[in-house]
Amino acid sequence: MTAISSTHAGPVPVMVPDTVRFRAACPDCRERFELAPGALRLAIGASSRTTFYSFTCPACGSAVRKPAGERVIELLSGGGVRTLRLHTALR
Repeated sequence: MTAISSTHAGPVPVMVPDTVRFRAACPDCRERFELAPGALRLAIGASSRTTFYSFTCPACGSAVRKPAGERVIELLSGGGVRTLRLHTALR
């Protein structure tokens, strides 16, 4: 996934232009498309297994979940994608 319009982000929410789009592909139907930040969700967990982004394929309707490394996290959060931080319960 690559951002078409780049924006730098810090820990503070940043105003993002409506023109930001992300390129993505569906592993089921192999369709390639662009998504607005509102069409994606980013989940950041304690490990690489629980850190991912997800979206619904506009072509076939499949729910898609892909791993998110540091660069993808930076691009998505800086591009206005809603982020959920997953926490584990302390014992």
